Amino acid sequence: MTTTTTTDRIEREIILRAPRARVWQALTDSRQFGEWFGIRTEDAFAAGKTVHAQVTIKGYEHVPFSIDIVVIDPERLFSWRWHPHAIDAGRDYSSEPTTLVEFHVDEVPGGTRVRVVESGFDQVPPARRLDAFRGNSEGWRVQMENIARYVER
Repeated sequence: MTTTTTTDRIEREIILRAPRARVWQALTDSRQFGEWFGIRTEDAFAAGKTVHAQVTIKGYEHVPFSIDIVVIDPERLFSWRWHPHAIDAGRDYSSEPTTLVEFHVDEVPGGTRVRVVESGFDQVPPARRLDAFRGNSEGWRVQMENIARYVER
């Protein structure tokens, strides 16, 4: 796994030993996505749609999960906007800027490369910026491991 960070963006890259179509389904089928990401939703992913879900990760079940799907470019790019590290269920994050999460998918020898980029942290309110950056930086490391286990099983 490769890692790149600046103050405004987090990047993680992994080569998955799975066909591109399999990886794409794990990213964009909301049920499959939920299995490895740790959410449950009845909503299908579609560009322009807001998806609400229940977090299923132990200790975070109280956290609301909501993403605004931006782009679904088949087997190439899946992106959404969300409020990063929005884990305080009693706080209203709606007036804060969102970050952009992009999954770039490419076929490579031996499998599929997935590069996740989350950008826009410099716009997060200063009081939350460092926690959001650190939390999501670790979160994306874990999620890359989760998708690898999911698609390579």
